[in-house]
Amino acid sequence: MQLVVARIGRAHGIKGEVTVEVRTDEPELRLAPGAVLTTDPASAGPLTIETGRVHSGRLLLRFEGVRDRTAAEALRNILLIAEVDPDELPEEEDEYYDHQLIDLDVVTADGTEVGRITEISHLPTQDLFVVERPDGSEVYVPFVSEIVTEVDLEEQRAVIDPPPGLIDDRAEIASSRDEDAGA
Repeated sequence: MQLVVARIGRAHGIKGEVTVEVRTDEPELRLAPGAVLTTDPASAGPLTIETGRVHSGRLLLRFEGVRDRTAAEALRNILLIAEVDPDELPEEEDEYYDHQLIDLDVVTADGTEVGRITEISHLPTQDLFVVERPDGSEVYVPFVSEIVTEVDLEEQRAVIDPPPGLIDDRAEIASSRDEDAGA
């Protein structure tokens, strides 16, 4: 099984180092020197980590064969993918791999269908579920415990308690505003 463990950021310095946006809870294992990672796009890899260090709170990596800033900058935005044992699960109860969440049905606490998770967007402050609605539109749901109240892998669903306006259609919001204005 393959998991995205990082996204390569900008070049750092002139000797081929890059910043990385870490997408794993185990960077010391998955992004250690000697690790061979496949890439997305596949044409950019595989890449072997030569060195790694933390500088000003950011992880910096250097890959074998990447010796200058130009070569490092050419790697920008490439996803790093690690092979993991399919039976390996996150250690914490409320932690999930992206592949466990993709394709889960999303419903509200009262059972109203919202859609299906098609992607997990990893942002610096929190993760977002990208949910495709039955009409083909998308809605973004912050993956925080206040909103995503339950993830049930056996039932293949995520239950959400969205704040007003998060999943409501614009027409519904406008309608409720009109009703409020007329009252």
